[in-house]
Amino acid sequence: MLQFAHKRPFPRAEPVTQVYDTIRAIGREAWNACFRGHVEDYDCLLAIEGAGIGDFEWRYLTVVEDGKISAAMPAFLCPYPLDTTLEEGMPRRLIRRVRQHASGFLVLRLACLGSPCTETGAIGFHADVPQERREALFGQLLTAFETLAAEECCALTGIKDIPAPVAAEFGALFSKRCYAAIGGLPSAWLDIDFETIDDYMARLSAGTRKDMRRKLKSFETVRVEIRTDIGDLLPRVMALYHDTRNRSEWQFEELTPAYFEGILTHMAGRSFCALYFVGDELLAANLIVHDEQLAIDKFFCMDGERGRPYNLYFLSWFTNLRYCLDHGLSRYQSGQAYYENKVRLGSQLTANTMFFRHRNRLLQALLRLVSPLFSQDEAR
Repeated sequence: MLQFAHKRPFPRAEPVTQVYDTIRAIGREAWNACFRGHVEDYDCLLAIEGAGIGDFEWRYLTVVEDGKISAAMPAFLCPYPLDTTLEEGMPRRLIRRVRQHASGFLVLRLACLGSPCTETGAIGFHADVPQERREALFGQLLTAFETLAAEECCALTGIKDIPAPVAAEFGALFSKRCYAAIGGLPSAWLDIDFETIDDYMARLSAGTRKDMRRKLKSFETVRVEIRTDIGDLLPRVMALYHDTRNRSEWQFEELTPAYFEGILTHMAGRSFCALYFVGDELLAANLIVHDEQLAIDKFFCMDGERGRPYNLYFLSWFTNLRYCLDHGLSRYQSGQAYYENKVRLGSQLTANTMFFRHRNRLLQALLRLVSPLFSQDEAR
């Protein structure tokens, strides 16, 4: 007599966390399997890794189950001045004065989940991971990260620019691990749910519409070139970048020529640089990365003195909208900062939160107390 035994499913192998110092060790396919729909994927992080940016050390954390990566997130280590997000004023000037005599004043070694060069802190999960397992997997990844921070003698641990929906999903975990929250700069975005620029203009207020039509007359003087290779103009682009960066209150990472070249090389077909000329003089450059749905405005760099009369920021806005329309993209993400104009032009904002924890409980309590001073509230 034949008897049939019911097959029992093999038990799931225990998840294993792994930490790498190069994303090449993971590979494009394995990494991107956890970041479907993310523009700033493996190729973007590879370009960042190879750009030689400042004092940053790169790490990549994964949770592996049954030989497959179920969760992943990039991380970085660096010296972190606590006044980085402090508004310009007397406190910041006093801190800089003290640093002339004690360079390490209010500078901590930081381990941070996320990337200093991506728009938000994306937590990647494989498509096969059910919703109910995400918190457990991220908790395991967070544990590995905290172990890494301790091994690297980092007094401060952080999680960079977590979008509001993700912060809500994992808020209980952050609280349980004693992370304090600091408001970050929101992300501005505009849905391309119109068919023409005229349709878009019709949605703006009468005053804004009139102002834009006046500003757009500068297209008569300005020549726009869309390039995927800027090698011959790279020195001028870097000069524009530094001019723009020096005018900004928020300064953390300082990008390199290798960053701009790397993005355009590694993200070939998914990146370009829009160049704005008056005559033969390059006055502005705009680096864009994209996929089939979303365009992200990474950096707009301009000669502040000579470019402003030509309304180049606004010309770049409409150039990017036209690119989205021509290529069937459904959203334009215009980045962080300068919110007044972006909201005026129809953008919506998604809040981002930074989470931090100091290994010393007393200092952590103090940082919690003063954290509102370090919140980035430019959007208000």
